[in-house]
This record gives sequence, C-alpha cells and structure tokens, in this order.
Amino acid sequence: MSHPILVTEHLRIGYANRRGETRVVADQLNLTLNKGDVVCLLGPNGIGKSTLLRTLTGMQPPLAGRVLLDGINLATLKPQDIARRVSVVLTERIEANQLSVYHLVALGRYPYTNWIGKLTPHDEEVIQRALSAVYAEQLASRFVHELSDGERQRVMVARALAQEPHVMVLDEPTAFLDLPRRIEMMRLLRRLAHDLQQAIILSIHDLDLALRTADVLWLMTPDGKIQAGAPEDLVLNGAFEKAFAYNHIVFDRFHGQFRLHEPPLRYAVLIGDGLIRKWTVHALERAGYQCSYTDDTVALHITIQGNEQDPHWHIRLNGQTVKHVHSLRDLVTFLRQTPHAHQSQETSNGNSEPIFHR
Repeated sequence: MSHPILVTEHLRIGYANRRGETRVVADQLNLTLNKGDVVCLLGPNGIGKSTLLRTLTGMQPPLAGRVLLDGINLATLKPQDIARRVSVVLTERIEANQLSVYHLVALGRYPYTNWIGKLTPHDEEVIQRALSAVYAEQLASRFVHELSDGERQRVMVARALAQEPHVMVLDEPTAFLDLPRRIEMMRLLRRLAHDLQQAIILSIHDLDLALRTADVLWLMTPDGKIQAGAPEDLVLNGAFEKAFAYNHIVFDRFHGQFRLHEPPLRYAVLIGDGLIRKWTVHALERAGYQCSYTDDTVALHITIQGNEQDPHWHIRLNGQTVKHVHSLRDLVTFLRQTPHAHQSQETSNGNSEPIFHR
C-alpha cells in the first residue's frame, strides 16, 4: 500500500519579477509523492521546475495552496524541522575542496548536532551507513578536490542521506556526468528509493533515463499544469507532444524519443532486415531519405549484405550497380555526392514523384 510522504493541495507557485509583479508559474497542483518512489520532474527550459523544487523544500513560499510533509503544513515548520525531513542536492558544484569526504558527509548531521557540531556515536553510525549506501566507504579519507565528478555526486547524495530525510530532492543530479556515470547515478537513486524506501524527487533533462528509471513522472506543461503518471502512461496519452511542441521536432511514441520531423527530400528502397536495417534507416533519414521495402518507381535501391560484424551495402541507381560500400558513413557520403540518387524512375523520365508506403 502506498504511503504518501509529500502532498500538495491546490498549490500555486511563482515569484516576483524585477518590477515587483507576481508571476504565476503553475497553479492548482495536486501532487503526491509516496514513500519508496522515484519521481522525475521534466519540462522545457524555463518552465518553472526549479521554482517548484524550491517551493516543495520550503526555500520559497507558495503563492496559494499548501505543501503537506508527513501531513504537516510545510509553512508551519521551523527550518531545522524541515532539514530533518527534507534534504537537497543542488546543481551548483560545492566549494569544499579542503574538506575530506567524511567531513563533508558529516555536514549532513547539522540538523541534529549541538551548537558546536559535536558528533555522537549515533551520528558516526549514520555517516558510515550513508557512505556505504552510495558505495563510497573507500573515499572517506580523500579530499573533495581529488574526486571525479561521478564520485563527487555520490558523496553529495551520501551527505543528503546523512540527514535521514523523509524526502530527498535533487536538482539535475546528472548535469556534470558523462553517460555511464549518469546511468550509474540513476541506478543508485532507484536502488535507494526501493531498498531503503526513500522518497526521491529529481529534475532531469534526459528523457531516456527518466523513462527508464522513474516510478512517476511530473511533466510541467506550458499551460501551467503538471501531468503526473507512470512514464508509459504519459507516452501513451500524448503528454510529451503537448509539453514539447516545437517546429520540426516530434515525439516518437513508439521509440520514446524526440526526432526531427522534416519532409523527406529523397527516396530509397532498402532491402534487408534486422539491426543493420534499423541503423541504415537511421543514417538515411538523417541524410534526408525516406525508405521503403519496395517501390518500382524509385531509382535508388540499396541492398544490405554481410552480417553485423562485417556489413556492406550494394547500391543500384536506375537498375545499374554504381557502388559497393563498407560503412554507413561512406554510404551517406556517396549519396550526398550523387545528384540524381534522390530521384524516382518516373521523375527521371519527367513524371511525378512516387507515393511511399513503409
């Protein structure tokens, strides 16, 4: 049974601009974060994701409505009480180069220590557990400036865990990481949520990682609303097309990704199947070609030969063999240098363009 940790009721968020005028970013937000869930917050740049995170963590007040944390109105809690319930990992890189990893993680105990920051045996135990949870025990004695970006981000998550929060909020936790480290970080956060029953909210721009990792997506839309649901539900109901409506860019619901959508300039019959066909179509579409399996009116025919370890492509133009290539780069380069490769048989004879069926 789901256990709500954070709930918003008719929440309105926004801020005052430079002229002192209130700008409403989103309104009538009724959201729920459950214990053990990873929620990924998505939306176009500048739509208000950071404003929402700041409101949910008490860094700025709501314009209307309320945020309930463990059933308590966030606005009634003291900063120390909020810090014992909510931990935050921001995008900005920390300037703590002369601190050891252990002492940086120990800063997560500040809501619990006395005014001189003395750690108790319990605090020490919590710090060790936090380091262990992110596989950073071996980093404890190193200085922060010695860490890679991936190690540094894991340590920041450990510091947040050391607060023993009910909710962990992360603003773009994968921003400075390469692809393997981004995947590693998202896998870590998912494990923390599911194994430790930690509720996690994070903003992210990587749609593919969000679709693969999140239990729930919160998708901020230009009309000031948030679409909430399982990733697959938002794919099926068309929410991504509405949230990211740009010229020449469409959301491919079948593959779960955004694609450039431009009218094809050229046409080709591609003979072959499997993985090689998939990536050949990808290369040809990028070069402005639309592919079909068969069409007698098309001048350009490409046949896939070989296997995945040694593929090659046989090119015929108007029924004549013109080229044999061993890489997709060579294939695309040749077609770009061949002015008539985009014409159909009928066009080359002065007739109309063909109609394609995939």
